[in-house]
Amino acid sequence: MRARRRARKGQTEMTDAAILAENEPATGPDLTHQIRESILAAEFAPHQRLIEADISERYGASRAAVRTALLQLASEGLVERLPNRGARVRAITVDEAIEIVEVRIGLETLCARKAAENLTEADARELRALRSDIEDAVSNGNLVEYSRLNQELDRRIRDLSRHGTATQLLERLRAQSARHQFRLPFHPGRASQSAPEHIAIIDAILTKDPDAAEAATRAHLSGIVNVLRALD
Repeated sequence: MRARRRARKGQTEMTDAAILAENEPATGPDLTHQIRESILAAEFAPHQRLIEADISERYGASRAAVRTALLQLASEGLVERLPNRGARVRAITVDEAIEIVEVRIGLETLCARKAAENLTEADARELRALRSDIEDAVSNGNLVEYSRLNQELDRRIRDLSRHGTATQLLERLRAQSARHQFRLPFHPGRASQSAPEHIAIIDAILTKDPDAAEAATRAHLSGIVNVLRALD
């Protein structure tokens, strides 16, 4: 009987703990993710000061958790620490963005090859749907949605590649250049040029042709370098 009461008590304590966890303020990796997403969504401007007290209040996190999150984001290149002045959002120059894309070429062509090699029929169905969405967004002139779909395609190819190291490196590189990347579809004429490039990548993966997937990806990213140079 006592054992059953102890068991029931333990279940109650676990339930209470679970409820508390659900209402716990953002900490650790969750807080880092939230601040990262806010930076990438331009909720914080380049060079904007990131005041620990303000961020603590905004996300309902402790000052210690905020400090840890900012240190992590500094290691990712999204935040820079200033001597005796705290932290601010790091501004990525166009030259840096070009260098990042040049590095991405090697990694993304690898992922495209692997994606073509690993493709399943279920994966193919998802890619065909994404292909259709991209065409619709461009034909309707919905550049915001087109930009979002571009990022979704990149993520999907990374997932299909099943290459953990390349994926980790790419996610970090893309985070650093996200602001410039988001602007690209709005560059005059860029969407009409890049949409066929994305379709070519998808079609190469759908036909399970690693060489074609690599070539299409390289051509697309080389075009991004040219557009970034024009933006400078």
